Amino acid sequence: MASDPPTVVGVVGSLRDASVTRDAVRVALRAAERTGGETSMLDLREYDLPVFDPDHDDAGDAETVRRTLRSADSVVVGTPMYHGSYSSALKNCLDYCGFDEFDNTTVGLLAVSGGRFPVTALEHLRSVCRSVNAWVIPHQAAVPNSSDATYQGEFTDESLEDRVETLGEEAVRYARIEPDPRSFESTENVGAEH
Repeated sequence: MASDPPTVVGVVGSLRDASVTRDAVRVALRAAERTGGETSMLDLREYDLPVFDPDHDDAGDAETVRRTLRSADSVVVGTPMYHGSYSSALKNCLDYCGFDEFDNTTVGLLAVSGGRFPVTALEHLRSVCRSVNAWVIPHQAAVPNSSDATYQGEFTDESLEDRVETLGEEAVRYARIEPDPRSFESTENVGAEH
């Protein structure tokens, strides 16, 4: 096992300026730093990612995004829940990626919703991540009722904060896990190979 600190990249799948998803990813990354990880944030609103076209898979900032994800030992993926699933900005980002970015990479999932528990967004993301053979941390973080969840970037509910911090801590603890065998979903995903 490598002795250098594991790298954890937090992906913000929200384009909103006042984003609870962004706040939650920051909290997870702070916890990852306290646990010994080196962290960075990949905030999708800061990148030019045109709608994915497989004939032009290097459009805009796609290579920069892919390089950032390839360099990570662990990725914390955060999304708002839209219509029962994850955001189109995150879907578009993930469409630019494949096995090169996620194979055997540890992934932590975080979802935020304006209503109750954002279960389906987490389930959908888990399935997508397994299709590129990521190792998805069993612990996941959900932030329901997001309008009251944070104030000035900090959680107002200690139990939610603890759950998100645990995700960041586990992103470091499991950063270099070597899963075996490959997930069934990944063996069927021929489109993820570049």
